[in-house]
Amino acid sequence: MFNKNLKLIIAGLIIAFSVYQMIEGNIGNGIFLILLSLIFIFLYFRNEIILLAFLKMRKQDLAGTKTWLDKIKNPEGALTVKQQGYYNYLHGIIFSQTNLTQAEKYFKKALKLGLTMDYDLAMAKLSLAGISMQKRRKREATMLLNEAKKLDKNNMLTDQIKMMQQQLKKI
Repeated sequence: MFNKNLKLIIAGLIIAFSVYQMIEGNIGNGIFLILLSLIFIFLYFRNEIILLAFLKMRKQDLAGTKTWLDKIKNPEGALTVKQQGYYNYLHGIIFSQTNLTQAEKYFKKALKLGLTMDYDLAMAKLSLAGISMQKRRKREATMLLNEAKKLDKNNMLTDQIKMMQQQLKKI
């Protein structure tokens, strides 16, 4: 895994060399090098380790997800701000199974850094609402549930939101 700035420097050097190749008359080499540089530009915006962690998460392999996330030693140096949000979001999901206090910290940090997809924002707020309910903070849980309901445009979390609202009435 490369630092985020190093990826851009490598892409810039490859593009410069591709221009040199095109000037020398090697058009095919230049085109290939430009395509090669696009890989580094793509990996700047979509970190390879986070992509692999999401693949493990899709298979419900939380231990494998944690293993991939642990490979990122310095999240601030290696990830853009949105990627740091997803890094914390994945950590929040992992710790929501074992340590609710730590999961709450990660979810709040993910929301502060920002998540791109509305579904991910809704899921993070729903998880925070569940943590707040378990800690007997009814007002905060109600507010978070309402925000999650607004963000859930595809109605994928409707059942979970209704179930949590029923549980909230019992508190």
